Amino acid sequence: MEKQLDLFSPNEIRSTLTNRTPVLLMDEKTLTKWKSQITIHQQQVRTSTSQQVSLFEVAVSHVEPDIIDPFSLPPSALSFYRLPVDSPGQACLYFVVDMTANLLLYIGETCKSNQRWKGVHDCKRYIEKYLDLHYRYQVQTTVNIAFWWDAPVPTRPRQRLELALINKWKSPFNKENWKYWGQPFG
Repeated sequence: MEKQLDLFSPNEIRSTLTNRTPVLLMDEKTLTKWKSQITIHQQQVRTSTSQQVSLFEVAVSHVEPDIIDPFSLPPSALSFYRLPVDSPGQACLYFVVDMTANLLLYIGETCKSNQRWKGVHDCKRYIEKYLDLHYRYQVQTTVNIAFWWDAPVPTRPRQRLELALINKWKSPFNKENWKYWGQPFG
């Protein structure tokens, strides 16, 4: 170890150790404002009743993003993936929701609902940081996950539906929406 440090002068070592970029945390007011802006957008989307009118009767596909309301799906605990299961699961869309704030945080898709969250998943880290910040400021939050089981089994249609929902709801933990809300938990 000492030989590696010999590669750098004492001034370079001191400079490196003292000039680390500090980790910035949102203050409570900024957190509240950030959540409020997203909630306003999402609740407007939810209550919007604009439907495209057609001159011809067209069967509505079950993969239309407008028929899925993530806030009306039954919530499950975030630790669902730790429960013992006898199958890899099935294709679905999933939604991470802060039930206290009525805030849709993340939208995802998988072909194996019982395995997707067992490994590394960036959203798990974002949720952890989100919960930690709420705990720091003693702000009530209840983050759950909900599943939509009527998702297409083929990958491409399921991914198209996921992207349409991400664009519609502008869920802040999905990278596609960082341009709108920033990346405070990434």
